[in-house]
Amino acid sequence: MAFSPPPRSANEPVSPVGGFRTTHWSAVLLAGRDSLPDARAALEDLCRSYWYPLYAFARRKGYGHEDAQDLVQGFFARLLARRDLAGVHPDKGRFRTFLLSSLGHFMANEWDRAQAQKRGGGVQFVPLEPGESDERYLREPAADTSPEALYDRAWAQQVLASVLGRLRDESTRDGSSERYEALKGFLLGDRGGEPYSEVARRLGTTESGIKSAVHRLRHRFRELFREEIARTVGNAGEVDDELRHLIATMSQ
Repeated sequence: MAFSPPPRSANEPVSPVGGFRTTHWSAVLLAGRDSLPDARAALEDLCRSYWYPLYAFARRKGYGHEDAQDLVQGFFARLLARRDLAGVHPDKGRFRTFLLSSLGHFMANEWDRAQAQKRGGGVQFVPLEPGESDERYLREPAADTSPEALYDRAWAQQVLASVLGRLRDESTRDGSSERYEALKGFLLGDRGGEPYSEVARRLGTTESGIKSAVHRLRHRFRELFREEIARTVGNAGEVDDELRHLIATMSQ
């Protein structure tokens, strides 16, 4: 990856993103306390964010496409129905690890019963948008990649997609979407060697102006990356470790 986020002090606060979206752990806590008005929205946010990594894990474990979809949906539905989230607290570990271990428990102990309830109409599945999950899975690395490694890789890709999505949304709000589309390739080094001068010509500006804009975009990219990682850990002191893990995972 073409970025190296700078380290921060363990005591440095992480900027909030807004509402319950500040961290995934806060979303978990809200979802576990369903008397709060944002609980359902928090759970749906979790499901959307972590649908595919869990689905990919289940597929690599040997489940077919439809069974893996049902498994993940049933897992999220059962997690809420049993109020397992009510006792969750950030100091219990990283959210990435919590989700995977919880799914493993569900697969080992509750999948058969959940399937029986599904056939009888007893499980209320959480609305999800799995979309092209099967097609995406077929593009994953060779089958010798472990389910756990594939889960981490899919998680890292989801974080990256979330960051790029937020950058795109910001550019749309401030009217700079055309510039963002022209510059986003410089974030990940995938422009195929297109020079700054050519981008400047297309955007009707100077090469120095493009370099400055890329510098600002990279800075904001790093900020948002840290914020997204901060949503998945219990405290700011764990952010750098998770960043290193993500970068190593994406580099494999």
